[in-house]
Amino acid sequence: MADEELKALVASLAVSQKQTDEKLERIGIYLGNVTRNQGDVAEEFFFNSLIDEPRLGSICFDDITKNMQKHRGNIQEEFDLFLTNGDAIAIIEVKYKAHTNDLKKLERKMGNFKLLFPMYKDYKLYGALASFYINDETKREALEQDYFILQRSGNVIHTECPISQLKIL
Repeated sequence: MADEELKALVASLAVSQKQTDEKLERIGIYLGNVTRNQGDVAEEFFFNSLIDEPRLGSICFDDITKNMQKHRGNIQEEFDLFLTNGDAIAIIEVKYKAHTNDLKKLERKMGNFKLLFPMYKDYKLYGALASFYINDETKREALEQDYFILQRSGNVIHTECPISQLKIL
């Protein structure tokens, strides 16, 4: 192979690699947006489900906060859902489809919480994993680690009617 042929081959390979890299980047952005959108759907669902009755098991809470971010020193966390009452806090990690590694994220957030919010140092702290789907192994591990599990179940449809469809009885 002559020098000119070799140079042409290397140049064509570089162009081909650049095109492949650009396609992969577009696919990555697309998939990232799909994942983010699914997460947003799950967060909105669980937030709306807890507004009227903010509780975990028998523990009642006064309020719920969505997408709370906190930065202090070298620690930065985002809390998907956050429930409070006079003496307890619940941190809820929301996933469209939960995996075992999400328990590690929740554990880290639980550990960092009182460092980020020292005013809650005397509050009881609860953790929960909320997901549209959670496999049996992840559910078992979460419960063994004393985390609550929130899932969709039963009659969860809420319907609102336009004024034009309301009938006076």
